[in-house]
Amino acid sequence: MSVLAQREAAALREKWLGEKWLGEEWLGRILSTRPADRPAAEAAITGLYGLIGLAPPRFHWVPSPLTALTTLPPGLRPRSAEDASRVSDWPLTRRFQAVVTGLCLDLDPRVRRAHRGLDDWIRRDVHVSLERSMDGAFVRPVLAAHAPHLPRPAWYRTQSAFWVAHYDALRRAGAVFTAEQARQLDLWATAAASCGPWWPRQDVCVVSERPTVLRTEVWGDDGEVRPHCPDGPAVRYADGWEVHAWHGTLVPPWVITDPSVERIEREENVEVRRCAIERIGWDAYIERAGLRPVASAPDPGNPGHFLRLYDLRRETRVLLAVNGSVERDGTRRRYGLTVPGYFRDPIAAAGWTYGLSAEQYSLLVRRT
Repeated sequence: MSVLAQREAAALREKWLGEKWLGEEWLGRILSTRPADRPAAEAAITGLYGLIGLAPPRFHWVPSPLTALTTLPPGLRPRSAEDASRVSDWPLTRRFQAVVTGLCLDLDPRVRRAHRGLDDWIRRDVHVSLERSMDGAFVRPVLAAHAPHLPRPAWYRTQSAFWVAHYDALRRAGAVFTAEQARQLDLWATAAASCGPWWPRQDVCVVSERPTVLRTEVWGDDGEVRPHCPDGPAVRYADGWEVHAWHGTLVPPWVITDPSVERIEREENVEVRRCAIERIGWDAYIERAGLRPVASAPDPGNPGHFLRLYDLRRETRVLLAVNGSVERDGTRRRYGLTVPGYFRDPIAAAGWTYGLSAEQYSLLVRRT
């Protein structure tokens, strides 16, 4: 890299460091539990309707996404083409998605030509991080209300703040947009920052309030925010709809409020069962469930810690281990892995979970 290129890269980096707080500003908007700014939201959505040549809609406000997805606004007839599980295929959502695609296609070449290095930093520090946080704090809880087994609908990505924050950060860091590009970006930014999700129809737009409770934790090296609350709902709306979550995994309320060995035994979902055991604590669960110890051994993949093998049920055993990586709070997470009942050697069982033999696992420097 030439001296001039190095100086330009350093200048871009310095410029971005001065604007990096924008990611936190947008994250604060995503996680806000304040009442929606209804006048601002309605004005912005009205402007977005204008972009696709439609008159202002009638606005129907609801207290939660669950209400929006399970009830129809007064005076509106049900239409098979507007089933909630196919929201990305609604006539208007497809038109709005085309508007966003066109805006991004206009902005990207301009940005990449003039601010390539800056765009890369912002994409990593703002776009990707906010997308993951938005997915955990909003999209997955909304899907849990009506379509937990469906792919993430594109419409929720269209109205999400992460792509808006990306271009907003570029603009504040020096990227120049046309007046029309800036106007469109401002409309999407105001809508994303003023209310909960919204569902557009020809004459009426259903808009959700924000949650009244949103409890999260920061996880991972990139600072992803995910829903988590150890003693109550992680998400709650004014109409009483609640979502419980354990370290980002959505779980039934009993996992948080009343976990028990009996309920864990009846639970078929492996992830829910794991969360319930972690909620109780592995030591307490082992004692209450009366799990019989089979064997223990020093963990060659995690020096200073032990692997412990217990009888579980139905010809299976559980391997209790300690995470090789330190959590953000400085602790090491304990976790259990189910293994076939024929294992008697904890090291062989640990190797099996990695697809390795006992000898191969013993040669690991440190697992994660």
